[in-house]
Amino acid sequence: MCSYLPKVALAVLIVIAAGVQADAQSHPAGPYAGLEARTIKALSDQEIADLTAGRGMGTALPAELNGYPGPAHVLELAGELGLSVQRRAAVQQLFDSMKSEAIPLGQRLIAAERELDRDFAERTITPERLKAATAAVAEIRGDLRNTHLKYHLSTAALLDADQIRRYAELRGYGRGSESSAAAAAPSGGSMHPHMMRHD
Repeated sequence: MCSYLPKVALAVLIVIAAGVQADAQSHPAGPYAGLEARTIKALSDQEIADLTAGRGMGTALPAELNGYPGPAHVLELAGELGLSVQRRAAVQQLFDSMKSEAIPLGQRLIAAERELDRDFAERTITPERLKAATAAVAEIRGDLRNTHLKYHLSTAALLDADQIRRYAELRGYGRGSESSAAAAAPSGGSMHPHMMRHD
């Protein structure tokens, strides 16, 4: 009898432990766990840093992956692309103009997301305020994306087909991107006047 009781107690403990483990596995941490500590819930620290620095954050992928290089990466690869001094200076000018537009838009987006977050946190949100706030965020995001995309357009106009093809290779893009690059390149790499508009 004495040897039987410890075995029963051990069996009970095993069953309890198994139940606790199964319960824990059936209620795993949600995908947003930990994000409640963010300063602005909709933006990570990295996203805030990228917006503050005027980085593209993937907003220009339709251009980048279809043969329209961006000024930042073209400058990084200027040597491998064989850019002349004049073309490098022109791309640098595009990059500087892009940053001068993107940084203020990034700051506006951070402010708009912060205001929306605050309205929810302080329970001051209403349907009317929500509509206005989300419209403001969407408009700024659209303007920011347009900014990055249009400078990809302008940069591609400065490069010839071989440079755009080489760019795709250096960036590790597949053959589909290379064919798109050839189609995107202007004949002889000459700049079209409408490509240079910054408005």
